[in-house]
Amino acid sequence: MIGFAKLLWHPGAAEIAHVELPSTGARIAFLLASFAIVLLFEAAFPLFSYGRSDRLRNISRNAAITVIFVGVNLLLSPLSPLAAQWTLDAKFGLSHWLGLSPLNQLLLGIIGLDLFAYFAHVSMHKLSWMWRFHRMHHADRFVDVTTAFREHPGETLWRIGWHIAGVVVFGTPAWVLVSYLTLSALNAQFEHANIRLPERLDRWLRLVFVTPNMHKMHHSRHQPETDSNYSNLLSIWDRLGGTYNRGPRFAELRYGLDGFDDPEKQSLRGLLKMPFMRDWGRPGAGQDDEAERSAPPPVLPWP
Repeated sequence: MIGFAKLLWHPGAAEIAHVELPSTGARIAFLLASFAIVLLFEAAFPLFSYGRSDRLRNISRNAAITVIFVGVNLLLSPLSPLAAQWTLDAKFGLSHWLGLSPLNQLLLGIIGLDLFAYFAHVSMHKLSWMWRFHRMHHADRFVDVTTAFREHPGETLWRIGWHIAGVVVFGTPAWVLVSYLTLSALNAQFEHANIRLPERLDRWLRLVFVTPNMHKMHHSRHQPETDSNYSNLLSIWDRLGGTYNRGPRFAELRYGLDGFDDPEKQSLRGLLKMPFMRDWGRPGAGQDDEAERSAPPPVLPWP
């Protein structure tokens, strides 16, 4: 243990540290286990009470999208490690230029990659052509743990591009990249979960991390609220970027996007073709009725 601590702290240790990366199967199994645990918490401490049939349909639809999400990530999984190996071979990036120890490489890697994830997320809201991909995620009317990986393949490509840029800029080793992506996936499940944390606990956690209460505001149907709380893992980026919002009044919170509630757009086929349907979501007759129909049930009493 003492030797490992020295390895983490010593600046020259980065040249000799060989960290064995977990297999893809082990990482998927770990995420599935965490997914099951969050599902249990949702069943025990739900924030909103959804109709059983609506919830099952939404879970099955999001599960199909998650399978596509995992497949695209597996297909593109060599790209980021290749970038990490290139930075190591070329001694390129801040970690190498500053001669950081493995521990400091870990800290810089997590902070730096999370900053780039914030930039990626903001850009998907500000660039109209990227918003058309990202709106698949925001069109979910029943936000829960299954929403975490409800992501269009086009969005996945965009996010991976930002990961690679972060790896190159910060000289992030492959083991740090895997550590960050694992933490990011875990927190994505947690922040989308249909659970409500006690306000005091949430207030303390969000001093550092993005919490479920904080992220729920980002999924509000009301656009000024949607355009806030972009942070991925660390909440500091919203505070520094002026995009921080304390959180919703849950009794008034409505999920989804106006104009995207009808069955055609919520089908698997509709969600996949959503980025290419330019007329979808434009102001028009009937959207107020759709928004009203999509309103979630009242919040359950919280002890």
